[in-house]
Amino acid sequence: MSQIYWTQLHSRLHQTLRQRSLLPKKARVLIAVSGGQDSLCLGKLLLDLRSKWDWQLAIAHCDHQWSTDMGIAARVSEVAETWQLPFFLKIANVVRETEAAARKWRYQALIEIAEEKDFQYIVTGHTKSDRAETLLYNLIRGAGADGLAALDWKRPLTKKIKLVRPILNVYRRETLEFCHQFDLPIWFDVVNENHKYARNRIRQNLIPYLQNNFNPQVENSLAQTAEILRADVEYLEATAQQLLQKVRVDKSDRLNRLELSKSPLAIQRRVIRQFLPLVISQQPNFEQIEAVVNLIPAPNKSRTSTLPGGAIAEVAGEWIMFTNGH
Repeated sequence: MSQIYWTQLHSRLHQTLRQRSLLPKKARVLIAVSGGQDSLCLGKLLLDLRSKWDWQLAIAHCDHQWSTDMGIAARVSEVAETWQLPFFLKIANVVRETEAAARKWRYQALIEIAEEKDFQYIVTGHTKSDRAETLLYNLIRGAGADGLAALDWKRPLTKKIKLVRPILNVYRRETLEFCHQFDLPIWFDVVNENHKYARNRIRQNLIPYLQNNFNPQVENSLAQTAEILRADVEYLEATAQQLLQKVRVDKSDRLNRLELSKSPLAIQRRVIRQFLPLVISQQPNFEQIEAVVNLIPAPNKSRTSTLPGGAIAEVAGEWIMFTNGH
């Protein structure tokens, strides 16, 4: 590769990949490209770094079939052809025009492509700006530490497929500059201007307000907070998992509350949150977790019936017993 095309962003990504072990050499990598500046920037960076890592790259695009999507798939296909990369397209039947529904369908579509074409890694162009916005979005919704740290560098999607976000230390303004520098054909999605979506209001109104009135570096501060919380969450989850194995005897539907009482409240809550889906077959909410936590010091025969499906948790001596209420 000619030195003239090697930018500071190339160097930063190359170093990040080595330090964080995000994408191993010779990996089969599926790049999710929406057509916007972030995914185009990521695609170009990985293409330029390919010779150093010996990756097998391909591009995937998810077409929601919304009226605002008209023409994007063809544009991304042209980019893939220019870069001489395989191109895979998934077209939705019906996807509701909401952030949550669109995100859920896209990930499922990307997993299907990866499984069909034998890709072990799916990469997305989430940035430091996205990480800051996600923290604010989840904070406003009342999420705990897990939600505030939700946008992480990597996570498993299936037993064989990992999601990787290689440019979480890059600002959105940097991806725009990079795209202009290399004359990449950015698709400006009008959906990103629609203020009915909370994330757009955070991006266009709240972040600039915070930058102008509180902290010009607010994106960096929020992203750093998410990074710190991620390490804390991983430690707490591992600690809670170890304790759960101790207080749940022989994978039974009961917990030893005397052992639980010896641990801090933060660990107690996480043990209960890890345990409840095993007996009620769904993720509990905060109120349901608290109802069980309150049984740890409660008198004998105390019970809660606030669990889904009529399930009941009741104190029986040193145990909290879980039974089906029907």
